[in-house]
Amino acid sequence: MFLLRKNTQTQSHPEDLSLEKDAKVSELRAALGPLSGRCLKYCNNACLRRYLEARNWNVDKAKKMLEETLKWRATYKPEEIRWHEIAHEGETGKAFRSNFHDMLGRTVLIMRPGMQNTNSPEDNVRHIVYLLENSILNLPEGQEQMSWLIDFTGFSLSTNISIKAARDIINILQNHYPERLALALLYNPPKIFQAFYKAVKYFLDPKTAQKVSFVYPNSKSSDNFMKTLFDLENLPCEFGGKATLKYDHEEFSRMMAEDDVKTAKLWGFDERPHHIMNGHSGAAVVQEAMPISSPAS
Repeated sequence: MFLLRKNTQTQSHPEDLSLEKDAKVSELRAALGPLSGRCLKYCNNACLRRYLEARNWNVDKAKKMLEETLKWRATYKPEEIRWHEIAHEGETGKAFRSNFHDMLGRTVLIMRPGMQNTNSPEDNVRHIVYLLENSILNLPEGQEQMSWLIDFTGFSLSTNISIKAARDIINILQNHYPERLALALLYNPPKIFQAFYKAVKYFLDPKTAQKVSFVYPNSKSSDNFMKTLFDLENLPCEFGGKATLKYDHEEFSRMMAEDDVKTAKLWGFDERPHHIMNGHSGAAVVQEAMPISSPAS
């Protein structure tokens, strides 16, 4: 196995580096052996590149990581989670996919831990996994990463998710969604969050930790930082922008029911859409979804 050269006296040309990476992808595919069904669909070239990137282009380590993911997906079946199963988790708008993107066109997940409404670590995790899958489904062509905006308004240790749920979410994100997170912006976290973050940070690998930034209102450096990442006209005022943040659970549920049909089609399922009303599901024709956040960019 050869490793990508980083610090050599003769710098590789971009074309040579690209060829090396292509060779790594081919090597990893050969090492995985024959694939079929969902495994084959999941393991496209872009996927293999993400796992190689996550493991410094070491084929053996990337293979081990990817095989663990395939085992996890076969058991957890994230592509089979449907909104009507976890809609109750989203009733307060504690986490949802926004309908605006960052400056690079990345999907934006908004999280509001102060609106935590349930006590089930398992359902909390399934809710986030569903949103990860949905965010990936809605990535623009050519874009593979998403951004997280976390608003700490109303946060308290009593409303926060458990350490266990946070640990499980981090492990799933790092181990089974490598190179999907571009950045996580923690907006105006209170001092009491520091103890929680210290406990959670223990589970973060250094590469993920580097993607986490603390951002504060009335801070010139934070304001300038946000301006480089978002169009302030689309960014909700809760994050220093000019738009109004609005979460309508019924409308978001309709949109997720439509996306569930797309997911079923993507993975080859034959499935009828579900219509959600106040957290209750029933088979029905899905109505057109309306925007659920600030104006689209």
